[in-house]
Amino acid sequence: MLENPIQLEIFKHLFASVAEEMGAALRRSSFSPNIKERLDFSCALFDGRGQMIAQAAHIPVHLGAMPLSVQACLRSLEFEPGDVAVLNDPYHGGTHLPDITMVTPVFAEGVGGPELAGLVASRAHHADVGGATAGSMGLATEIYQEGLILPPLKLVRGGRLNAELLRLILANVRTPAEREGDLKSQLAANEVGQLRFQAMLQRYGRKELAEAADGLLAYSERMTRQLLADLPQGSYRFGDQMDDDGVDPAPARIEVEVRIQPGGAVVDFAGTTPQRTGGINAVYAITLSAVYYVFRSLISLDIPSNSGCLAPIQVFAPEGSLVNARFPAAVAAGNVETSQRIVDVLLGALAQACPDRIPAASQGTMNNLTIGGWDPGRGGPFTYYETLGGGAGAGPGQDGASAIHSHMTNTLNTPIEALEFAYPLRVRQYAIRRGTGGAGSFCGGDGLIREIELLQPATVSLLSERRRFPPYGLQGGEAGAPGRNVLIPAPNLDGEAASELPAERELPGKISFQARRGDTIRIETPGGGGHGAPRTSSRE
Repeated sequence: MLENPIQLEIFKHLFASVAEEMGAALRRSSFSPNIKERLDFSCALFDGRGQMIAQAAHIPVHLGAMPLSVQACLRSLEFEPGDVAVLNDPYHGGTHLPDITMVTPVFAEGVGGPELAGLVASRAHHADVGGATAGSMGLATEIYQEGLILPPLKLVRGGRLNAELLRLILANVRTPAEREGDLKSQLAANEVGQLRFQAMLQRYGRKELAEAADGLLAYSERMTRQLLADLPQGSYRFGDQMDDDGVDPAPARIEVEVRIQPGGAVVDFAGTTPQRTGGINAVYAITLSAVYYVFRSLISLDIPSNSGCLAPIQVFAPEGSLVNARFPAAVAAGNVETSQRIVDVLLGALAQACPDRIPAASQGTMNNLTIGGWDPGRGGPFTYYETLGGGAGAGPGQDGASAIHSHMTNTLNTPIEALEFAYPLRVRQYAIRRGTGGAGSFCGGDGLIREIELLQPATVSLLSERRRFPPYGLQGGEAGAPGRNVLIPAPNLDGEAASELPAERELPGKISFQARRGDTIRIETPGGGGHGAPRTSSRE
């Protein structure tokens, strides 16, 4: 195992550069605005055992879960040179069905022939993978309604594309041309990663690369253990509510106990609500990813982000609960919404152990908006998907940022010009939602307002949180403002007089419905919580 600190630093950047180059290739070659503009994708490198050794600075909810997808492929498939696996099954290491993962093995010449030396993987959110609603992010009560399920399968076998499997996938989605383009972009990104990995093998040899990977894993593990050793030992509990599951209006509670003990930590979600009918259920990979993100964020040093960070942490998530759902529970919102609440409860617990390092709650939602229908201008269907930023929680010594993605998402927005070019939609307003951050010695960041007019009839789906229970403040800081979803009906349609139409109608946090041409959807995202007792009676 490599221990020389200078060599470790070199290999840390060398491995990470491969993942970053994969991401650059994926972005440049992708078809959909969701990947090209929002950067809703992630890339990483793995050793031959399926342990993540490097990742690019992409999407936290993807990266923490991706090792389980890679390990599922290793269990299910016999990899040979030239193969590429594809999967999206949340119950085999996936997150939710729109996130499609591709895994490419990298081989080195051994005594008896090619031997597996490592793997590269990419995961991207595809704007539609079939299912009951356009965009595959609507209300559902079982996973079959959410889209096409792909267990680990070989999309490329021995260097030849499995055309039959590709046709099957494209026959089950609403936008096959866009999906084919994005899938082939992932193949291209993985090929870049494979070529760079093989170049490293040729330059350094399999033994030295393996020793470097083991050294980086061990280094990250040591630094995580040091972080935990610096925290006061004890048990820290926290709980928070999710608004509802979109089917049952009752709140759903997530409870966590973080036990800091010699040599590591235990994260126990006992007491969490059982899995629900609606799609807010998180699979174990999501919960593991959120735990990874929180503890990795606490380490201030620029250590490698790899599987070693999780080695000192045990995670207990009751099977059949909201944080470890059983098949065939619906899970679309578990990835995007429940993951954010898991982060909130973990930070709430750790704020008791290290209050000088933990911010108040950020907006706690991704404000998922999906619109799908027929585009007569292009003569085919369209699906638009976006997550929206909001207020970040204030921290010790600083205000929270406004109108920003936080925690488990790390995407950009879709620029107005790109959105209006690609879809029959018009952006009516895009602005900071002033005064929505929680007051405090340091104020939470403000949310934003995104108002979109439909130029054609379409199906609209919303998956959002923090509409009932606002983001909490810490150390006497006030909560941020909750979010709102609003429908502004199109005037003078179907013979109705303008006076008979409501000016606007508030929508629930989770809903799928048919909207008319001219309807406008306005999303008002939550503000972040404040930190410390307010100096004045208002945020101003």
